[in-house]
Amino acid sequence: MIRVLLIALALALVALLLGVPLYVVFHEAFASGWSAYVDSLKEPDTRDAIVLSLTVIALVVPLNTVFGVAAAYVTSRFAFPGKRFLAAIIDLPLTVSPVVAGLVFVLLFGSQGLFGGVLQRHDIKVIFALPGIVLATAFVTFPLVARELAPAMEAQSADQEEAAMLLGASGWTTFWRITLPRVRGALTYGVVLCTARALGEFGAVSVVSGHIRGSTNTLPLHVEVLYNDYAFAAAFAVSSLLVGVTFVNLVARSIWK
Repeated sequence: MIRVLLIALALALVALLLGVPLYVVFHEAFASGWSAYVDSLKEPDTRDAIVLSLTVIALVVPLNTVFGVAAAYVTSRFAFPGKRFLAAIIDLPLTVSPVVAGLVFVLLFGSQGLFGGVLQRHDIKVIFALPGIVLATAFVTFPLVARELAPAMEAQSADQEEAAMLLGASGWTTFWRITLPRVRGALTYGVVLCTARALGEFGAVSVVSGHIRGSTNTLPLHVEVLYNDYAFAAAFAVSSLLVGVTFVNLVARSIWK
């Protein structure tokens, strides 16, 4: 009886916290009909926000994947001075508010920031431009791949790697043929988390973007703009797009894990 009650409680919580919000998003998105939904996504500012978000993902996710694999391998396979400090640095973005992180980038690269004068003299724009959005997104997402991979690599014995190297395999061959395939599931999940967070990041990007329509508004920022303009149907339409991309990520993870 207790088991049934616990299962029912868990299902009720899932329905309340996930099912109801998802129903509201899609119900409001299609409340005005399919044609209105499509028109909302075809709107120029929405298209620009989609392109910008995809561009940020295309730059940030591969960068953080490479960093995450390298950091996880180093921290799980080697002992060296400063290992704990490196692990703490990797976890730093998880403990810092994204808004604070965005503010730090403004203080560093803004027109009045530490490097602002140098950047202006060379006509390099970071804040209120794509580089600032990429930097902010990369900062808040870079622990995700490493945090998923490190425990998986630590749980794997190094016996196969050592045997391969004793048989003459190079370090790269051992890594690509033995180490990485054994943690493919963790790597896939880390990439999915990184992609979802990069797509949905709001706080840090909001600070460094300047909210310039058609230029620096990512999809989450565009949803806020639409909602503040009382374009509720369009706001929920764009929100449903974000939910759809997240769902595709989860399906891809279940296929490739």
